[in-house]
Amino acid sequence: MTKRLSNWCRGEGLQEDQALMVIVPETTEIAAIEEALEAIKVLGRVRVRGRMFSARLRGLMVLCESKEKIKADNVPPEVHPGEGQEAWPIVIISEKAVTDDDFSVKLTSLLQAEGKTVEDVQALFPGQSPAPSSTEAILRAVGDLLDKAAKPAAESGSYRRLRIFSGTLPTPAGEESFDHWLEQANLMVAESDCPEKEKRRRIMESVKGPAMEILKAVRLSDPDVSPEHCIEALESAFGTAESGDDLYFSFRLMQQQSGEKLSDFLRRLERSLTKVIQKGGLPVSQIDRARVEQLLRGAVTSDLMLIRLRLRERKNNPPNFLELLSEVRSEEEYEASRAKLTPSVLEIASVFSFKHCYCGDTKILM
Repeated sequence: MTKRLSNWCRGEGLQEDQALMVIVPETTEIAAIEEALEAIKVLGRVRVRGRMFSARLRGLMVLCESKEKIKADNVPPEVHPGEGQEAWPIVIISEKAVTDDDFSVKLTSLLQAEGKTVEDVQALFPGQSPAPSSTEAILRAVGDLLDKAAKPAAESGSYRRLRIFSGTLPTPAGEESFDHWLEQANLMVAESDCPEKEKRRRIMESVKGPAMEILKAVRLSDPDVSPEHCIEALESAFGTAESGDDLYFSFRLMQQQSGEKLSDFLRRLERSLTKVIQKGGLPVSQIDRARVEQLLRGAVTSDLMLIRLRLRERKNNPPNFLELLSEVRSEEEYEASRAKLTPSVLEIASVFSFKHCYCGDTKILM
């Protein structure tokens, strides 16, 4: 790593005694990097001079230049960017040789950052232990261990970063309302294969302001709080205070609005019904029947479409949400096609009638 930093300095024309490299998450902004490093007073003013993604490190290697000359004894091995975020490792070029104790400390720190132990490394050598003096063997084992640890993170990389939620009302531009944020957070926690610590970190990164204060209080009482409990705490603070019965009563009063398509009304019903289920206002086994019943009761401007869908006859064996939405949209497309076709048919009929009623200047009586 030090050799790579040295080569990078030569390529960018930087003095080695004023250069350092920091490993940060891929989405980290330049301003945030500079601000975090300038908190280390001995570095003085810090400016980012280059960035490079590392698949092995699962982050960005960032080349920085400090105003002050760097001394190995004064620069910490890592910097903490903020509350609830993992530390960023710092790499500098030091002239002194790396002793066995230095390597042991760095190896231990690396294993702790990955949530592993020396026993995990030794497990890669079945039937034997790596010789303490064999640095190459230990490095190879650590590399294999990190490759294995990187697999779940790579699989979870398909989940995009959660949008920001602060709890401020009205919702500021660029932020999510609580209901939308809650849906994304629950999906991430339920479907992502990444560790609990990573899920909690993603939630912490997505909140600020009043919402951040809530999670700080939760983590103060339990540093290892689960991501599910983080979401529950935010839901208690910013979610609806209505009970499941109250939400079910509101669901039963919902009606189709003037000009609202039946499919849009169905989606609106589904959002309300989901909250009812989450609050325990209705058993999951009754969700399909309740949806159809309220669609029949509340769709006041789509009577003909409901008749064609034959939903009254199907209440005892109702379709699920996706099946019902597909049927409704098919009917809407059919109606839209008929609406486009009708003016054309009337125009053709009018022309046909005109041609048969007149022949030259003589009117033919029909």
